[in-house]
Amino acid sequence: MDNREVRQEYYRRIGDKGMTPLWEVLGALVPREPAAQAVPAHWRYADIRDDVMEAGRIISAKEAERRVLILENPALRGQSCITGTLYAGLQLILPGEIAPAHRHTQSALRLVLDGEGAYTAVDGERTTMRRGDFIVTPRWTWHDHGNEGDEPVVWLDGLDIPMVRFFDGGFAEKDEVERQAEARREGDALMRYGNNMAPVDFAPSATEPTRLFAYPFERTKASLEAVSRGAIDAHAGVKLKYVNPATGGAPMNTIGAFAQRLPDGFETRPYRSTDATVLVCLEGRGELAVGEATFRFGENDVLAVPSWQAYRVRADADTILFGFSDRPAQQALGLWREQKL
Repeated sequence: MDNREVRQEYYRRIGDKGMTPLWEVLGALVPREPAAQAVPAHWRYADIRDDVMEAGRIISAKEAERRVLILENPALRGQSCITGTLYAGLQLILPGEIAPAHRHTQSALRLVLDGEGAYTAVDGERTTMRRGDFIVTPRWTWHDHGNEGDEPVVWLDGLDIPMVRFFDGGFAEKDEVERQAEARREGDALMRYGNNMAPVDFAPSATEPTRLFAYPFERTKASLEAVSRGAIDAHAGVKLKYVNPATGGAPMNTIGAFAQRLPDGFETRPYRSTDATVLVCLEGRGELAVGEATFRFGENDVLAVPSWQAYRVRADADTILFGFSDRPAQQALGLWREQKL
């Protein structure tokens, strides 16, 4: 036998014993730079809104527990991933419905896109859901949703499901009641933790998720517009991250979120980072170029930017983008990198 045949026969024998040669896979295991499996992707809300609404005619919120259409990355079909580490989906709740209370170890965010009249309750405190609001349900907190208005409401869910699945750390529990009893009046968390104050005996650990679970869009937009009067970053426009006001860290340990404003006609310089990112257009319109792909986007569109792929954004009107990524998890592990090109 020649040397190649000798090696193949050897690989077969050790394979029968549960072993494989590192030298055959070393380049894939320890790459020179990230090679994301996910690909750039774009979901036009105008094209899929009817499909979201149709789900409301074929299954109730109670039956489904969560009536959500998962946004699956084209390269990761069947894995319930929008990127390698993140999950995203569009959730619909109709007038009069309740999505029953449950809790889980996965951290979740909500970004309201369409309709009014819904609420989320987190550990006994409600928050009214308004378009553009960023709402957090930290890990292992009870939460339910309801719609007391007269129109359907749609929001984007973002969770760390793939990360938790990787660690086999997923737990979930259903509450005995559909709707939580009120423990605090609406707005309590905002007043208690969101005005540069906190209870005098509050001493959070550095890894504790935010107690401020609702970040109103009206405040986000006001901050972006005020900062826009100053210098604008060539790679990001005006970009502000959401923080846990008690610690200065991310609202969740695994998911970071930001809001970004780009003036009409502004185009960012190319940028890349190791955290795969999901972008949502809240206002305006423009073009995203990432890798070899180019997408024209408008309001409520969702876009996926894979890890370490350079991208740039051009605004064709004053534009506000919301984004979330796995940056806090990467930073905690010392893995995160960025490059401004």
